[in-house]
Amino acid sequence: RPAAWGAPVRVRAGEVLEAGRACCGVRAYVGVSGGIAVDPVLGSRSTDLLSGLGPAPLTDGAVLPLGAPAAPPARVDVAPVPAPPPELVLRVTPGPRDDWFTPEALRTFTSRTYRVSPASNRIGLRTTGPALERARRQELPSEGMVLGAVQVPPDGTPVVFLADHPTTGGYPVIAVVHPDDLPAAAQAPPGTPVRFVAVRRR
Repeated sequence: RPAAWGAPVRVRAGEVLEAGRACCGVRAYVGVSGGIAVDPVLGSRSTDLLSGLGPAPLTDGAVLPLGAPAAPPARVDVAPVPAPPPELVLRVTPGPRDDWFTPEALRTFTSRTYRVSPASNRIGLRTTGPALERARRQELPSEGMVLGAVQVPPDGTPVVFLADHPTTGGYPVIAVVHPDDLPAAAQAPPGTPVRFVAVRRR
């Protein structure tokens, strides 16, 4: 029987749960009461494909041990999850390397529309659109990166770092996206219009 998106479903022993393509956005998640009982690595049971840390990635036929439920089943029909918006508006705080870009590039960044690139993944939302010109030609030494950092690689198009982003990077970060706007960014399909809106530093 079909189940609504975001709805808790009771699956009995021997039954099969089939998860198809995401009907909204680009990713779907299956949560299990009690969690997945694999050995944690550095306090996490998730797999980091970029670093290779964590449990082995899933393969066909993999069997996952389940933990014991710690609470009664959810008493909701559907957990409300907003669908991705038709246009992605990302609030950004300029910096810390906005001084590495020309004044025209800074205006372009917050006034022109970009689009989500098909090359996007859980590491970063890549964009297509007008290139941002640097005011400095030298390269940065690698420095720490945070979730939501908007890094600008040599081709000049912004990349928003998402959940699986690297911990360091060597391209200048022109701004940082507000944390509340990142879930929508992670679900934005290729071709979605993207606008960056600057907010004041506190």
